[in-house]
Amino acid sequence: MKVICTSPSFAKYDAQPVATLKAQGFELVMLPADATLDALMPHLADTVAMIVAFTEVNEALLALAPQLKIVCKHGVGVDNIDLAAAKARGVTVTNVPDANKHAVADFAFALILNAARQVTQAVTETRAGNWPRIFATDVYGKTLGIIGLGNIGKQVALRASGFNMRVLAFDFYPDEKFAAEHNIQFVSLDELTAQSDFITLHTPLTNETRNLFDSARIGRMKKSAFLINVSRGGVVNENDLYQALADNVIAGAAADVFDHEPLESHPLFSLTNFMPTSHIAGYTDGAISAIGERCVQQIIQCVKEQQRPVNAL
Repeated sequence: MKVICTSPSFAKYDAQPVATLKAQGFELVMLPADATLDALMPHLADTVAMIVAFTEVNEALLALAPQLKIVCKHGVGVDNIDLAAAKARGVTVTNVPDANKHAVADFAFALILNAARQVTQAVTETRAGNWPRIFATDVYGKTLGIIGLGNIGKQVALRASGFNMRVLAFDFYPDEKFAAEHNIQFVSLDELTAQSDFITLHTPLTNETRNLFDSARIGRMKKSAFLINVSRGGVVNENDLYQALADNVIAGAAADVFDHEPLESHPLFSLTNFMPTSHIAGYTDGAISAIGERCVQQIIQCVKEQQRPVNAL
């Protein structure tokens, strides 16, 4: 029983997921994250499971894998997997929506603090011998707008409480109980946009959320506000964000995700009020180990026990 893995972080910090697969009689084939369909092709005919990061799992790939039973996203977002095509072929698709929630929430808050206090700029200029006097802005007591109050958004809200922040939230499926318990106010998207000092994005990329933050919406933000994106690149229109930052429509922005990855260059990179990182929000030893183990258990449950995992998509 062959398992293809194209996630470079699978079992990176803990070999137990690999050992578990082998003990259950699976053969693991590790391929590069950017493996083409041609590179995958020699293995697809007898593959029963795939663990993927950003590999495009589409109809063309599925047609070459007649024994495939399950595709496990080594993470959360499944926009690189054709769910309809998988369902039509009886292939189960799973993800791990909560294993890295603490890691991503920590990172989101790190970007908020970095944007507000301009830490990166201070480090760069100090190393250059300039000894800058940077007058930044506070985080404590400000208003945080969270778009997508799911597993990760909730953790960001809990961290915000330590900074005595007023927390506003927008979600297509609001968890009113959690909001009431933690003094979070659900508001309209327009109200959140206009009132927040910091806006952090934690929503999947769907038809509803693509280009959610375009020039019009960014223009409704406070001039002193910051936009933080650790969800998916397409949620923010990158060209519109560039123009808004270049024209000082808002104070700054940070993004761990982009429309096309990996990304070697982008006009946004030339702006001092924009902080890019390389899609690493969920990369901690604890989070990666937990995700790998969950993927393995999903494969065992689906392939060996012939049961649909409880979190199938």
